[in-house]
Amino acid sequence: MDIDPVKYGVMWERVQNNDRRFDDISKKIDKMEGDIEQLLALANQAKGGVQVGKIISGIVGGAIAFVADWLVRK
Repeated sequence: MDIDPVKYGVMWERVQNNDRRFDDISKKIDKMEGDIEQLLALANQAKGGVQVGKIISGIVGGAIAFVADWLVRK
């Protein structure tokens, strides 16, 4: 069984290219994981802001309804 050096060289080059691609993809995945963690942290921070916004809008809406009712009854 003889090994064809040309076919072996082509196969070797393909393996090397696949290793490089795998390393590049692995780096991109690591970067994306870091970005996702940052997005989750921002989303968790925004939850408090949304709750405060709901409270403020409820108070303002209630005040407007009270004033409107008072003006209509007058």
